[in-house]
Amino acid sequence: NSSLADNSSDVVPVIDNCQPERPLLHMILLLGTLWVGITLYNCTKSPYLTEGKRELLADYALPIAVVFNGFMAAVAFRAVSLERFQVRERAMFQMVPLSSLHSTAIVVALGLGFCLSLLFFMDQNISAAIVNNPAHKLKKGSAYHLDLLVVAAINTVLSLFGLPWVHGALPHSPLHVRALADVEVRVDQGHIYPIIVRVRETRIAAIFSHILIGLSLLLLPSPLNYIPQAVLNGLFLFMAVSSLTGNQLFERLMLLVTEQSAYPPNHYIRRVPLGKIHLWSLCQVLQLGLLCGLGFAPLVYLEMVFPLVILSLMPIRHILMPRLLDPKYIEALDAAHADFQ
Repeated sequence: NSSLADNSSDVVPVIDNCQPERPLLHMILLLGTLWVGITLYNCTKSPYLTEGKRELLADYALPIAVVFNGFMAAVAFRAVSLERFQVRERAMFQMVPLSSLHSTAIVVALGLGFCLSLLFFMDQNISAAIVNNPAHKLKKGSAYHLDLLVVAAINTVLSLFGLPWVHGALPHSPLHVRALADVEVRVDQGHIYPIIVRVRETRIAAIFSHILIGLSLLLLPSPLNYIPQAVLNGLFLFMAVSSLTGNQLFERLMLLVTEQSAYPPNHYIRRVPLGKIHLWSLCQVLQLGLLCGLGFAPLVYLEMVFPLVILSLMPIRHILMPRLLDPKYIEALDAAHADFQ
């Protein structure tokens, strides 16, 4: 009886410390940020307001969603304690003590640095290739090697001070191009497609955006520390959901729950049998699951070999897939949506 009494007394504090309102509010703010952002992002399709005002709201959908939900958390739900944006206060331009590293640490750092360089190379070039997609109708030429050289030079300086690296990344690089584009809506066989007419190819927008990013340092630690972690999670979720538009893998997965008569008139649907399309999608989903498993693994150093895992998937694409699918089908599935654009 005494042991039962001891165990019951140990359970009581756990129940008293349980605060179900915290995870509930976290989920509300996360989904609220996503809902406000997606609603404003898609307001260009609504009949309300003028065209210019709808485009303005769509361009600033994400900051409006973050500010609105951050304000609601700080004012309306201030009685609930939430995890907020953490700021580590230290000297910003303080050199990293590289001289304190042992020879073994230097060798290990070289190996990990090689893996990171592969990741930067792939992420930078994939982002640049999407930005320079022919559907964007860009007139100025691409500069893949020059862009990578500039990124390498900037990150070398940032590494010496222990500051975060920068690089062209998804999805905000294509979103920046989309924000500078004039978009028209066209109808093809009952399906509505947004078509980019032209893009204002200017460096001024990029310069001003990075100046504003630099000025955001003046907002540290306050008022940025008032933004809850839930709102930041909703921000990243918004970026993920908004990038699904035009993603061919997502479109092919949606075919599984779409009636065949309502299939969009994409060129690969007209040229590839439906079973082959689903087989191609299944192989991509399995590879995506492998990458997600490595990315969410609790082992920190496992993420450092992430680029090597991506490289190991290349034989699947160039050796295994041609054995499962006819090369003409693979060419159609890999091609851009250029038939109706």
